[in-house]
Amino acid sequence: MKIICIGRNYVNHIAELNNERPDEPVIFMKPDTAILPKKTPFTIPEFSNDVHHEVEILVKIAKVGKYIDTKFAHKYYDEIGLGIDFTARDIQNKLKEKGLPWEKAKAFDGSAIIGDFHPKNSFNSIENITFELKNNGKTVQTGNTSHMLWKIDEIISYISQFFTLKKGDIIFTGTPEGVAKVLPNDILEGFIENKKVLRLHIK
Repeated sequence: MKIICIGRNYVNHIAELNNERPDEPVIFMKPDTAILPKKTPFTIPEFSNDVHHEVEILVKIAKVGKYIDTKFAHKYYDEIGLGIDFTARDIQNKLKEKGLPWEKAKAFDGSAIIGDFHPKNSFNSIENITFELKNNGKTVQTGNTSHMLWKIDEIISYISQFFTLKKGDIIFTGTPEGVAKVLPNDILEGFIENKKVLRLHIK
């Protein structure tokens, strides 16, 4: 399986990092080694002093697809989840200054946290899902899929122009504003529609 991530998909997050608003979805990848095993603490890597949490709605692909039309994209997934895209912001900033790829900052081991998935049909509308991240009990990020620049079906269609999607692939759909540094002993908890779907201890 592969992990495909969308960057800069929420206007307020673009603004908080002083990034340019893109004309098309920004895509980057994480390897399967980025997935942190369930119930395993996240250890801040020694090469970074500024790892940020980025909570995101996840989509799990249910069947193979290529050149998928947006109007048919809903047929290619049946589960929605929540995850955290950990980003070594200090490393990323250095790479961006030099115009280099982000992989060292985004795709390192354990950088992809994947919470519980729920059936797509359990949501009233895929385009109106609220989600939230708490750090030590305090809400630090909130989002709603209605605020995405590119909706889930548009993302799937766009990605499939470049990459064949396969069953089990996971798409990270972008993070809202509120990204911030994590510290040892932080406890992160993620919620979809007020249901807790992930809990993570930072070491």
